[in-house]
Amino acid sequence: MKILAITNQKGGVGKTTTAVNLAAALGAAGQRVLLIDMDPQGNATTGAGITKKEALPTVYQLLIGAAGLQEVCIATEFAFDILPANRELAGAEVELIELERREFRLKEALAEGRASYDFVLIDCPPALNMLTVNALVAADSVLIPMQCEYYALEGLSDLVETLRKIRHSLNARLEIEGLLRTMYNSQSTLTQQVSSELENYFGDKVYQTIVPRNVRLAEAPSYGKPVNAFDKNSKGAQAYNALAQEILERVSA
Repeated sequence: MKILAITNQKGGVGKTTTAVNLAAALGAAGQRVLLIDMDPQGNATTGAGITKKEALPTVYQLLIGAAGLQEVCIATEFAFDILPANRELAGAEVELIELERREFRLKEALAEGRASYDFVLIDCPPALNMLTVNALVAADSVLIPMQCEYYALEGLSDLVETLRKIRHSLNARLEIEGLLRTMYNSQSTLTQQVSSELENYFGDKVYQTIVPRNVRLAEAPSYGKPVNAFDKNSKGAQAYNALAQEILERVSA
């Protein structure tokens, strides 16, 4: 089981879009996939066709020890399972502080599912809080979606420093799995310059797959579907299918 935390401390870079659509693409490729929604907004939950009000128990109950993995897990119609979230997850931030081994709650809860999945994808909130720390401690590596713009580079340096601290104190095996360029505008000179800087600095950590700006990608969540179920011929669906294949090739290599 490979656990990937999909994270970036900057919001609006395509974390949830990547989490849902990569889960669906890996599932369509025959992989056993679990998606974990660690964001109290619950956007990955609704994007997978699950109504937040009906999703009980949730990751919140899992983290505080009130429910086990199998109780929380929901099978979606898109070839992956999900641990849903809703706004009550925001309360876990306060409650976790008082619990023993607070940083390891998610890691320990996932232990019973180790034989059941090939990939676990964790959609992290856009902040360094106890929920994100739990995700990073549980993960083998991180997938970083980012836009090719100036502020994204500043945020990336902060994230790399955060990963260094987590690796030093809580999870020595944590590494960067890859950087994914999202909402890519090939007509922009700045986009091309930032993209080149990423490749120069991170080398083969930058995925060859690029996710373009795509209307169908933006529309799919409002229908509660991943893009490959909403419009499988769209550029967005093709990009995430390509990303899934690239990840599978890296893992097998």
